[in-house]
Amino acid sequence: MLSSCFATRPRRLLAWAVLIVFATILLSLGLGWRDPWPADEPRFALNAIEMLVTGDFWIPHRGGELYADKPPIFMWASALSIWLTGSLRIGFLLPTLLAGLGTLALTVDLVRRLYGRRIAWLSGLALLATLQFVLQAKTAQIDMMLTFFTTLGAYGVMRHVLLGPALWWWRIGFAAMGAGILTKGVGFLPMALFPAWGWLAYKGQAHKVNLRQWLEGGACLLAVVLAWGIPMVMITTFGDDPSLAAYRDNILFKQTGQRYANSWAHLKPWYYYIFEVLPWAWMPLVLALPWALPNWWRRIRRLDARLILPLSALVLIIVFFSLSPGKRGVYMLPTIPLMVLALAPLLPGLLRQRPVNVCAFGVTLVLGGLLLVASILGFIRIGALQKLAHDYGITPWWDWLVLGGVAIALAVLMRPRRGMLACTLFLWLVWGWWSTLGYMWMDPHRSPRDMMAVVDEQLGPQGELAMLDFSEETLLHAHRPTVHFGDHTPVDEQVPRAMAWLAENPGKRWLLVEEGDFDSLECGDLNQGVDLGLQNSSLWKLIPGTAFSGCPADANAAPLYLAPTSLPGSGAETYF
Repeated sequence: MLSSCFATRPRRLLAWAVLIVFATILLSLGLGWRDPWPADEPRFALNAIEMLVTGDFWIPHRGGELYADKPPIFMWASALSIWLTGSLRIGFLLPTLLAGLGTLALTVDLVRRLYGRRIAWLSGLALLATLQFVLQAKTAQIDMMLTFFTTLGAYGVMRHVLLGPALWWWRIGFAAMGAGILTKGVGFLPMALFPAWGWLAYKGQAHKVNLRQWLEGGACLLAVVLAWGIPMVMITTFGDDPSLAAYRDNILFKQTGQRYANSWAHLKPWYYYIFEVLPWAWMPLVLALPWALPNWWRRIRRLDARLILPLSALVLIIVFFSLSPGKRGVYMLPTIPLMVLALAPLLPGLLRQRPVNVCAFGVTLVLGGLLLVASILGFIRIGALQKLAHDYGITPWWDWLVLGGVAIALAVLMRPRRGMLACTLFLWLVWGWWSTLGYMWMDPHRSPRDMMAVVDEQLGPQGELAMLDFSEETLLHAHRPTVHFGDHTPVDEQVPRAMAWLAENPGKRWLLVEEGDFDSLECGDLNQGVDLGLQNSSLWKLIPGTAFSGCPADANAAPLYLAPTSLPGSGAETYF
């Protein structure tokens, strides 16, 4: 049946149009329905709006403080999207949406050139079915843009060494790696293709690359990196502000080699990705692996370069990230297009394999059963689900009951022989629910927009605000003069600096505090504070400066930053 869709040109065009329209609807559903959510989304949105407000695009800032954790490309893209749309809610998600669609287009086009239209169409559906890919395309984190650049890098290299010569694609691939480095440092991941390519070229199964072509590729990569890097080094080295030199050293050394070799956060064991991330991140593709492995081995023995290149890069990337002590599940996102490339020629056969479909059938039943059980437990107010209802004020029990029933119905209707179809349809249905009703449920509790509106009302037109141990999501929604004391400043140093700031005008200045920092303010009378309720599972208080009249103060204990986006007339309010 699928082959008949590509029998004539009009049908081919219709098939591609269906894929494009479906992908756009799936990945863009819910756009504009929610604010940026922690942990990462508010940070990049704040970076972007601060760029628009201050006009300082070259070096990112956050709340007036230099932000050295990531290079600026993703922040530039976010700022451009927010400016073009005039809306934070739409613009902050556009870069990852477009990066997801671009990654899909590159993957499908490469598969089409390697294996034909029918398999390319299936590979597009496989990518859109993969759990982590859709999740990240609908999340404003930096990794989807990184994945677009690493996929473009791999596309350019493989167009040249497998389908070439194609020197312009070779150069574009290296330039994309440079852009990936300016996105998240590890944009060089497509270089994981080169060990297998060297062996295949030696065996005559891939095009060889001469010294001049290597030099051209390297020059393209360096040109992109240095286009930002040289001005940044010049500004930070010869500027008057000593914090600029600290920014330079942080972005060049601490956030690259030191973060990889001696990571200080997200510490996980070496097997974390294999046993704790990939089983869900690659779902449902992971279900096909036991039956794909024998076929892969046969193709490897035949020196099938089309398979060996993406599969070898996939393995090397997993090993590369597994060797670092710091690990996050999202680091595996660039492996998903490579996994689809490796599975692509097997997809028609795998989808007919009864064991593969039985596994997917079982997963669908299990997911449906879990949702049904969870909904029933929610109705009778059991355990952790009662805490969920209390912390977030949501009771999605009817939604889960319906979703669980639909999962069971799909499994029964499709039967085990179409289990993969049932599983995929159910996952798409869940994305539809999450991107609409899910956003409506969660946004008031993940976004502090409403809480900060209460703060504005309480402070009145003349009030000023300080944030102790600030969070980006609260600072993003601060629309009055707001100060903080540095993202990496210890709380015991922030407190005396905050006391000094409050003491300058205690009648008009207030302190916003999360419950985890209440103990640091024992010198004050917290009973004078206004309870703001629960936000992101934490209690918040707004405390007037008059509550800290007896507290020790030290204006030199910590830096003081005034957030440009919080100033009246800054223009930031036009995007909310």
